[in-house]
Amino acid sequence: MDLDDAPKKPTNMVIGENLDAISVAELEQRIQALESEIIRLRDEIAKKQASRDAADAFFKN
Repeated sequence: MDLDDAPKKPTNMVIGENLDAISVAELEQRIQALESEIIRLRDEIAKKQASRDAADAFFKN
């Protein structure tokens, strides 16, 4: 596993928090972290769906 693939330490983000005091750079970092997490979650969903589909196909026979 590359260092880039390693889980990143979560930032102290709170969904819906006031963003007035947060810099543009930090906002961009948060966007990047959230986009990475969305990709990770979608990959996990795809794995679980593939596993479920394989089990369904096996037991239908």
